[in-house]
Amino acid sequence: MPVAASAIYFLNLRGDVLINRLYRDDVGGNMVDAFRTHIMQTKELGTCPVRQIGGCSFFYMRISNVYIVIVVSSNANVACAFKFVVEAVSLFKSYFGGTFDEDAIRNNFVLIYELLDEILDFGYPQNLSPEILKLYITQEGVRSPFSSKPVDRPVPNATLQVTGAVGWRREGLVYKKNEVFLDIVESVNLLMSSKGSVLRCDVTGKILMKCFLSGMPDLKLGLNDKIGLEKESQIKSRPTKSGKTIELDDVTFHQCVNLTRFNSEKTVSFVPPDGEFELMKYRITEGVNLPFRVLPTIKELGRTRMEVNVKVKSVFGAKMFALGVVVKIPVPKQTAKVNFQVTSGRAKYNPSIDCLVWKIRKFPGQTEPTLSAEVELISTITEKKSWTRPPIQMEFQVPMFTASGLRVRFLKVWEKSGYNTVEWVRYITKAGSYEVRC
Repeated sequence: MPVAASAIYFLNLRGDVLINRLYRDDVGGNMVDAFRTHIMQTKELGTCPVRQIGGCSFFYMRISNVYIVIVVSSNANVACAFKFVVEAVSLFKSYFGGTFDEDAIRNNFVLIYELLDEILDFGYPQNLSPEILKLYITQEGVRSPFSSKPVDRPVPNATLQVTGAVGWRREGLVYKKNEVFLDIVESVNLLMSSKGSVLRCDVTGKILMKCFLSGMPDLKLGLNDKIGLEKESQIKSRPTKSGKTIELDDVTFHQCVNLTRFNSEKTVSFVPPDGEFELMKYRITEGVNLPFRVLPTIKELGRTRMEVNVKVKSVFGAKMFALGVVVKIPVPKQTAKVNFQVTSGRAKYNPSIDCLVWKIRKFPGQTEPTLSAEVELISTITEKKSWTRPPIQMEFQVPMFTASGLRVRFLKVWEKSGYNTVEWVRYITKAGSYEVRC
């Protein structure tokens, strides 16, 4: 069931109501008093963002120095409610010059009431796109003096965007140089045992695009996914070319993607929004190419000494490199002194997180730097629990490498005027939760 908001409140940190709007008559006007008494005054704001008081549920989120509270009297989709709050705050920021705080609300309360009437109808979320709402709510908000964001000027023709199928793009856009930037950003999540066997591994990725194209272009994106290549070979009645194919799981698209065409032809075709947006998200669970392998050896020599040896091998190509590599090796809390020897980068002991922190700014491919450390421990009589050995953690960023093997086969841009387009494609792999037990 979607969100059926009975009321929405904007409160400051003291609990004063800045703005409120009642959409249904199934809750009383004193609901905010229950929120102050049972949540704010009991200092339970940080425990859980969803609370039930009486027969009503309160969904609340703090943005800057403002609390946004949604009150519902029936069973509602909590994720949808918080998604609405995030999108609504982005909408307000686009009107207020990039800021959203108590001062911005007080300076723009008339505009906020007008927007609340548009984005919620009888408690149900409606269109929250700033590009569309600015076409017919043309009132400009009072901008913060610290804001450097330029004012977005609406175009006069709003009929197509309000009522047509392409509501995310304006007509009449003109650029001197037509360019498309496409970034494939992936995060690797890994849990490896001390013996080198993979316990859990997956890749979450997203395709980010930035389009500066004139007119109303139609884009078609081809990837090396298995289902898409098989469907293409069936349509063209010829075998698929050799090469690595991957299986995408849990794919979600931006609203601009033609889902009917994707279901029938397995091609990603769309009329893109202007500027930056997230085209799609996906997950890979099989055939993951790990960028690094960590080989740790930790020996406890009695109660006062430890020997730590860690070798990190980069598996990607020799012509590639990783940036900002950080290896965090846990040590016991009673560590007193550490002597290091590293073949690359720098290492130090950080007592605040009980870890040896090894940093390598530029990590070339097909190399195996090592770290050796002698750890001196303080002998304690009261400490009887054995050290649990938390996993080693890694942080990194590898440009022009994808752990999933995803590749862009083609990116075609068609527009009736037939202008030339410059396409830029970039791949980035980062560490999500990259852990190795030791």
